[in-house]
Amino acid sequence: MAHNSSFYTTNIETYKAEVSSLYKQLTALSMSRLLVFLATGVGVYFTFGMWQAAVGIAVMGIVIFLFLLNKHSNLKTQHQLKKALVAINEEEIKIESGDFYDKKEGNTFQDANHQYSLDIDLFGRGSFFQFIDRTSTVDGALTLANALKANSITEITRRQEAIKELSEKANWRQHFQATARLIKTETELSALKDWLQKQQSFLPKVMGWLPKAFLLVSLIIFGLAFTGVIGIQFIGYWLFAGLIVTGKYLKKINVLASKADKIRDTFRQYSVLLKAIESETFTSQLLQEKQQQIQLKDEKASAILQSFSRSLDALDNRNNLISAIFGNGYFITDLKNTYAIEKWLENYKNLVDDWFEVVSFFDAYNSLGNYAFNHSGFIYPEIVSNNNTTKAVNLGHPMLAPKKRVDNTFEITSEQFFIITGANMAGKSTFLRTVSLHIVMANMGLPVCAESSRYVPVKLITSMRTSDSLTDDSSYFFSELTRLKYIVDAIETDKYFIILDEILKGTNSTDKAIGSRKFVEKLVASNATGIIATHDLSLCEIENTLTEVKNYYFDAQIINDELYFDYTFKKGICQNMNASFLLKKMEIV
Repeated sequence: MAHNSSFYTTNIETYKAEVSSLYKQLTALSMSRLLVFLATGVGVYFTFGMWQAAVGIAVMGIVIFLFLLNKHSNLKTQHQLKKALVAINEEEIKIESGDFYDKKEGNTFQDANHQYSLDIDLFGRGSFFQFIDRTSTVDGALTLANALKANSITEITRRQEAIKELSEKANWRQHFQATARLIKTETELSALKDWLQKQQSFLPKVMGWLPKAFLLVSLIIFGLAFTGVIGIQFIGYWLFAGLIVTGKYLKKINVLASKADKIRDTFRQYSVLLKAIESETFTSQLLQEKQQQIQLKDEKASAILQSFSRSLDALDNRNNLISAIFGNGYFITDLKNTYAIEKWLENYKNLVDDWFEVVSFFDAYNSLGNYAFNHSGFIYPEIVSNNNTTKAVNLGHPMLAPKKRVDNTFEITSEQFFIITGANMAGKSTFLRTVSLHIVMANMGLPVCAESSRYVPVKLITSMRTSDSLTDDSSYFFSELTRLKYIVDAIETDKYFIILDEILKGTNSTDKAIGSRKFVEKLVASNATGIIATHDLSLCEIENTLTEVKNYYFDAQIINDELYFDYTFKKGICQNMNASFLLKKMEIV
């Protein structure tokens, strides 16, 4: 990962310099705005007796001030974006060192009834989700979690191609991630979508042309008053006429405006994310399909969403007292902006779900692309359909540091069942989770921690971690039986790779031996494929009667009164157990 560290370090230096430059520009623009404001005030003061000149100076000052304000706003957005990019690259350096425990743990996505998520530490502190997650949106995190739990064995190659392509677009990914980080939502996306569907129009069709007519009349009255053809009092009369017309719908507009104030920033930022997707060139089929999902015949989704954001911004300007009075009095702006919002909803509200789904997809898949980029030494499994043997050479757990990790070659044929014995702490559970993650990652399209992998796609189901429940009035043993029944029912309707860790722990040793043997025999008779880890050596005798069953082990050795583990996967049955040694060594007995 050395070249990745260099990439992140260079980015930090570059973006920090840009942040500093933008800050200086922002300071200069702030001073310029202040000077324009003061100059306009002084100009109006000295020409107050000549109202035409005073109005001209005021209008010019306002125009210049608004120009500087707009430029300041654009630079501020760039400044925030560059700061976010600095933070992203600093985080990658931090995570590379093994410090990622302050990131989202994803506990809300945990599901005790899922086929494997609880058993293999998919969510929670120190989980695989916490390790790979780079999402910036709530829906992106949900999409990533669903991808981890999908257990889908179709279209794996398409996912591989998409992840591989995104891994090569590091700068694009980071800009997308930084832009998404700037989204500050006061309303949940689900609630926003619900509002879009339920918002009802209340303005009549005449509002399609009335604001334009009102604007024309206002300009005529201003022109006549300015040239002295009519008295200046007519400007005041016309102001009240506009306020009366607007006032008829004021209550409903107020309700709409209060909602618009909470959602306008969301739409503006999502339009930027959509534009980033639209303007990028993708070659993988899956990414192209997602890109096409936001493409309309004559318009771009980003432009459509941006126009909606502008309408919401325009409506929000009514909170300015001067804009509210004079804008509604002379130009009935509330009616104009509200009508624009209603027409937009009428034309596009049914497309928004698709657009947001595409943004969530890229937010999630950027995490996968980032993972592949950070682990360039990992390999994409070769997906095989004309073979029934999965073989991973030098397979390791992807979250263990290379210096600490011990890799093992794992090869299993469909409908084989491995029984793994071993001493305590010898590596059985880690190996089970390693094989489990290999299956999950391969199905997702991710590169895996191995020298090579020929993978026969299969769904995963596990029973490695069960607990009793006081609230459900269920004992540990009953919970375990429920899980095993769940597995038996599942394999009747679909093919799964089954991973079990020390089943029937909640009963006595004799019952456990008999029950475990019968359960493994049932799985083998069902043509199941999988692994069971156990301390019960009698279970290994099944190999003598069932050719589908093979014995493997992890052992421990006592050398110079010290326990030694090599964490190596070996064929056969473990002969060295270590519980009594550890009890004595730790002076427990």
